Amino acid sequence: MIKILITFLAITGAATLLMNFTDVQFGLEDYWNNHGVWFLIFITLFPRLTLLFSSVPFGGFFWWLGFFFAPRILVAILATLSYWEQNPVLVVISWLMAIGGESGEKVVVRNRYDVVKRGGSVFEAEFRRL
Repeated sequence: MIKILITFLAITGAATLLMNFTDVQFGLEDYWNNHGVWFLIFITLFPRLTLLFSSVPFGGFFWWLGFFFAPRILVAILATLSYWEQNPVLVVISWLMAIGGESGEKVVVRNRYDVVKRGGSVFEAEFRRL
């Protein structure tokens, strides 16, 4: 619970600093006017597919970098820029999902790599994780 509170405060502080001291404009849109629950579920579970086949604005070098290497963080950044003013709770949840999802994904890949590197199989790596 303390980690969630610290993350919330860090995101809120960063957004406040950006709004007050730079020209970053945060959108005044309401998430629920543009999207629904299904979009929220799919963007959480399948961020790359949802970003590619939905009405989310895309393009640019950094967008594609985020798309290929850290799609959950890209979703959190886009959510912050679009919905911070109206839906800060959803934005913080997106950041928590981004941080947890990306780090969890990397741990699974690293464990598989370590087992396979030592001569084990991918099946053994999956069994070890359970």
